[in-house]
Parts: sequence; structure tokens; C-alpha cells
Amino acid sequence: MNTFKQTLRALSILVITISLSVTSFAQKPEWSKPYKPFRIAGNLYYVGTYDLACYLITTPKGHMLINCALESTVPAIRQHVEELGFKFSDIKILLSSQAHFDHVGGMANIQKLTKAKVMIDDADAPVMEDGGNSDYLFGGKGVGSMFKPVHVDRRLKDQELITLGGMNITFLHHPGHTKGASSYSFVVRDNKRSYKVLIANMPTILDSTTVGMPSYPNVAADFSYTLKSLKEQQFDLWLCAHASQFDLHEKRKEGDDYNPKIFMDRKEYDEEVADLYSEYQKKLGH
Repeated sequence: MNTFKQTLRALSILVITISLSVTSFAQKPEWSKPYKPFRIAGNLYYVGTYDLACYLITTPKGHMLINCALESTVPAIRQHVEELGFKFSDIKILLSSQAHFDHVGGMANIQKLTKAKVMIDDADAPVMEDGGNSDYLFGGKGVGSMFKPVHVDRRLKDQELITLGGMNITFLHHPGHTKGASSYSFVVRDNKRSYKVLIANMPTILDSTTVGMPSYPNVAADFSYTLKSLKEQQFDLWLCAHASQFDLHEKRKEGDDYNPKIFMDRKEYDEEVADLYSEYQKKLGH
């Protein structure tokens, strides 16, 4: 898809800009551009920015938040949660798609404000706790932490269940983009039907990622594993960590009525996974 391929190029540029400063590439306007929150399906809501997708899953026993965007966007995320009629303080669990600052930059602040438990892929946990300094691409550049360090309460392994208030989320270890990149599978329901949801971590390959690189010797094998796993996933609705990765703004305009069916495009998902596999073959395949 055109939008998805543009996203691949934009994400690749990040590895170049890191050498300048962390804050210089934190200024992509679509990352902090406002976007009204909305109900996706059942008890699943979008509470992120125009491009940085954050997902609120509500339950009678408290809520879960997947991704926390930038530190500067925390007030907007809080406003979105409250605008939907929920209490920000009722967030009990914080999850992430990957330990990059555009998805976890606000997590330390949200953890402090809500006292929520942070649950992170075991392989990304060290990166979370040192503020990104041990990231296999961006760490050790002499620019300091890329985000506030986050205390990890629970380290997750592939296929573990995350449970709260009757919700069961299956955690999927999908390494490559980071060593602990993560996807999530779960079921939500409205008054008409149930929907199996996949929040997919699409494994984009940044330009400095190379086969056998000392900081991540098995990077090629991990990308191969993740692409195979994504191809095999079954779902009704699919979403990603960036709105541009699943063409949110082509499928939906602000103020549109509730319509889960717009996120049911299996053909688009398969095309995007195929695009990523093509990128993998060019850059890391052997």
C-alpha cells in the first residue's frame, strides 16, 4: 500500500537522524498532531495522536493501555481517556508494541500518574529500564536516554495471557524491529457480535540493520520468524502501532460513526506483510 510504503521510508530515516539528537526526530508533526478518540469495537478505543496509535481496553476492574506515545503527548492521552467517559486513574496495566521512544516515551509519566503495572516483552525490558541506552540500533550513541526509564513489573514471554476484568489478551513475541517487539490478540464484543482483534507489530527494517550485526546477531532469523507468524495470524480486525501502517485516515474521518468493519481488510494486511517480506529479502535474506 502507498501509505504503508511511505511509512517504511519514514521509519528508515530515523536511524539517520538519531546521530543528530533524540529530540530532533521526535518532532514529526503527525506524531503529536491531535486526533479525536473513538470507539474501535466493543470495549476497545483509540486514544492516541494522529499517527501514534494508543489503545485503551476497558473492563469493569480497570483498564489496559497499549502504547503511551511521546512524553509530550501524555496530557492528550489523558484527555482522550476522560473524553470517552473513563477515569485515567483506572488504568491498571501498561503494555507496548516496542521499546522505541515514539511508543513508550510517555510510559514513565503514565505509570507515575496511574500506578499501573508495566508488562513488557522480556527482551525489551532492559531497554525500557535504561531509557533506550541498550537498544541494538539507537543505544550507545552518546546522546543520553531516549526516554525516561520505566520500571518493568512483569516480563512477558510468547503466548502468555494478560488478564484483567474478564479480558484475556494473548501476548505475541514478534522480534526484529526491536528485540522484544510485541503484538497482541484478543476478543472484544458489542451488542451485535464478537471480534477477534490483532494489534500487529509490523516489523519494519531500519537501514542500519544488517545480517549478523554484533549488537543483534540473530536479527535476520528473528525477522523471518515474525513475518511467518504474522502471515499465520487469524483475526477479524487488525491494527498497528502507527495509524499510517493500517491506513486509519483513509478508512475513517474524524467524527465518523461507529463502524468496526472498516478494520476488517485481510487483503490489505496480507499485502503489507508481503511488502515487509520483500524488504526482508532485499536487506536481510540469505
